Amino acid sequence: MTDLHRLSIRELTEGLASANFSSRELTEHYLKRIAKIDTQVKSYVTVTAEQALDEADAADALRKAGGATALTGVPIAHKDIFCTHGIKTTAGSKILDNFISPYDATVVAKGKTAGLVTLGKVNMDEFAMGSTSESSYFGATANPWALDHVPGGSSGGSAAAVAADLAPFATGTDTGGSIRQPASFCGLTGLKPTYGRVSRFGMIAYASSLDQGGPMARSAEDCAYLMNVMAGHDAKDSTSVEKDVDNYVANLNGTSVKGLRIGIPKQYFNVAGLDADVKARVEESLKKLEEMGATLVEIDLNMTDAYVPTYYLIAPAEASSNLQRFDGVRYGYRCENPVDLMDLYKRSRSEGFGKEVQQRILIGTYALSAGYYDAYYVKAQKVRRLIQQDFLKAFESVDVIAAPAAPTTAYKIGANLSPVEMYLGDIYTIAVNLAGLPAINAPVGFDKDNLPVGLQLIGNYWSESQLLSVVHQYQQATDWHTKRAVIAEENA
Repeated sequence: MTDLHRLSIRELTEGLASANFSSRELTEHYLKRIAKIDTQVKSYVTVTAEQALDEADAADALRKAGGATALTGVPIAHKDIFCTHGIKTTAGSKILDNFISPYDATVVAKGKTAGLVTLGKVNMDEFAMGSTSESSYFGATANPWALDHVPGGSSGGSAAAVAADLAPFATGTDTGGSIRQPASFCGLTGLKPTYGRVSRFGMIAYASSLDQGGPMARSAEDCAYLMNVMAGHDAKDSTSVEKDVDNYVANLNGTSVKGLRIGIPKQYFNVAGLDADVKARVEESLKKLEEMGATLVEIDLNMTDAYVPTYYLIAPAEASSNLQRFDGVRYGYRCENPVDLMDLYKRSRSEGFGKEVQQRILIGTYALSAGYYDAYYVKAQKVRRLIQQDFLKAFESVDVIAAPAAPTTAYKIGANLSPVEMYLGDIYTIAVNLAGLPAINAPVGFDKDNLPVGLQLIGNYWSESQLLSVVHQYQQATDWHTKRAVIAEENA
C-alpha cells in the first residue's frame, strides 16, 4: 500500500472496484504525502483533509451499495480558480484571501457527481495572469524536478501537485497556455479543450473569450478519464456549446497514427528564443511519430508575429472589465478605515491586487478607452480573425499541427523576467486560445539540466479525442510520461 501514488487512473479505478484498497486508504495515502512533501513544493493553498476523508467514506459506502461510477473515490486537486462550496477560493490573490464560495463551479460539481474526492485547492498565478506561479499572493510554487525552478503558470500548483505525486490528476485552466506550459515544465500531459467544450461557470474569469478549463495528469489516458467528467454543455454558461461529448477513454485508440498528417510550421522552428535542447527533443518526438506511420508536412503560419501583440491587447482588455467587480464592497478584501467611497475603491484595489494584475488592468483599460478603442482593441479583434483563418487554412492539408509547448524549459525562481520576456515565452500557446482551438502537451524528454521538454499538438475544432488518441499511442511507444521527479522518487 506504499506505492498507491504510482498507479495510473485506470489502475486506481480497477483497484477500488476490486477492493484492493478503499477510497479512505487512498485518500489518507495522498494526505500523508502532502503533509510530508508539500512543505518543499508548496503546491496547495488549502488542504481539505477532513472533507476529503468524509467524501472518501461516502465513496466507499456508495461502492458497497453498488452505485459507484468508474471514478468514485479517486482523489483530485482543483486549481484555486474554481469556486468550491464552503471552501476558500482565492484565485491566488490577496483580494480573495477571505472569500468562501457559496456554490460549486460546474467542473467541481461534475467531479462530485462522478464521486471524485477533493484533496484541496492548488496554487496559481494571481487571477491566472502569469507563466511562473510566482505572482501568487501565497508565494511561489516549486517545480518538483528542480525545487529552485518554477513549475510554469498559471496552473503551476496543479502541475506541481501531480508531478510530485501529491494528486493523481488535477484541474487547470488555460487562457494563453496555462495548462500546456506548466505541463511542459513539469513533464506532464495537459489538454486545453476547444473553447466552449468545458463549462466556465464558477471559474473566476480572467479573459472570458479565451479562458478554458481542462485536465492535467501524467498521461493522455489519465486526462481522458477527467475529460469524461469535465466536458459537456452547461446552461449556466452562455459560451458553453451544445454538442455531443465523446467517450474520451473509449476513443483512446480511435485515431491511427499511421497516415496522420502532422503540420510542421516552419515559422515556429525558427523563433529566435527557441532553446536548442527543446528543439532537438521536439524534433526527436516528431521523428518517432514518423516512424509510427505519421507524415510530416511543412506548412506556413504567416500570422506568427502577430500572436503576442494581439493577445496582450485582448486579454488585458477583458481582464480590466472582469476585475471591475472586485471593489471592496460586496466581498473580498476591503481596505481599513476608508475616508469615502472613492478611497475605498482605490485602496482596496491597489492593496488587494498584485503588480502583474494591476499592470494588465491598466493596459486593458487604456486599450478600451474612448480615444484608443478602435485603434487597439477593435484592430486586435480583426487580427484575431486572421489568425484563426490562418489555422483553418492549414487544417485543409494536415490533421494536427506540431510545435514546442514553450521555447525553453523551466525558469529559475526569481529570474525576474521582464514582462516582454515573459510574454514572448507564450509564443507557441496563445494563438490556440485566440482561435479557440484544442491543443495538448506531451512530455518528450529532457534538456541538459534534466528539466522536462514538451511537444504541443494542435487540433481542429472538437478534435480532443483525436489529440488524446495520438498522444496515447505515442505514450504506448515511449516512456517519457512515466518518468518521475527526484522529490517524488525520493519519497516513493
